[in-house]
Amino acid sequence: MRFIKGHGTENDFVILPDPDGALDLRPATVAALCDRRAGIGADGVLRVVRTKAAGDPIAEELAGEAEWFMDYRNADGSLAEMCGNGVRVFARYLVDAGLAAPGEWDVATRAGLRRVTLGPSGDVSVDMGAPLVQGRGRARLAGEDFTGLRVSMGNPHLACPVDRPVAELDLTRPPQVDERDFPDGVNVELFRIVGDRQVEMRVHERGSGETRSCGTGAVATAVAAAGEDPSPGEWIIDVPGGRVTVTLDGRTSHLRGPAVLVAEGEIRADWLR
Repeated sequence: MRFIKGHGTENDFVILPDPDGALDLRPATVAALCDRRAGIGADGVLRVVRTKAAGDPIAEELAGEAEWFMDYRNADGSLAEMCGNGVRVFARYLVDAGLAAPGEWDVATRAGLRRVTLGPSGDVSVDMGAPLVQGRGRARLAGEDFTGLRVSMGNPHLACPVDRPVAELDLTRPPQVDERDFPDGVNVELFRIVGDRQVEMRVHERGSGETRSCGTGAVATAVAAAGEDPSPGEWIIDVPGGRVTVTLDGRTSHLRGPAVLVAEGEIRADWLR
């Protein structure tokens, strides 16, 4: 099994090229690959597969609209609908491998089509779609209650403002939330406004724990930070792994940031067994 290691603002992934859908990628295998001590180490796995060969019911519906399907798995092996940092890294890999040309085109995901724009190197921009605001929500973290905005970006988010530096918060344990609001789990973002359309953010992702960045979470945070004045404009989101930019225009949202390929190699067959 060949792999590539990549990251977007230090939200890191094991990329598995599988154009013809030949891999039997089981949850235990994904979890083992993402193990930071006994495996390669990552926040998730990106299987690169042609949409028509993905073996996924959503991919089947999109087979005529995009050549490539991003089969994203969380670090615990569970399926995920969407990953904003992951889709940028996915697109960068396709161009680097000669499987797609620089420019603008669609990637199929479990959250639908996502249009990416990229050159032969540098940052990648993604049309993340229209954020869906679903009302208020609450999370309890390390004995403290936080209230925020529930936002769907194809996957569920709860973006909560805080009044102190986010570095002081304890994200070592999963936040407690009302399962009636989040039956499929939720990514919880804690953010503080630090300037004009600029926020700092940390995130605890379902299935992965705290990560250094979350692209869909950055968009959800920008929506929550905009609050009662969601006028079109650009938001700077600083995360532990770097910086991304979110643009809200009242119709859709765009996420722009780095996508870095680090290394590639072969996974040993005896380790897989």
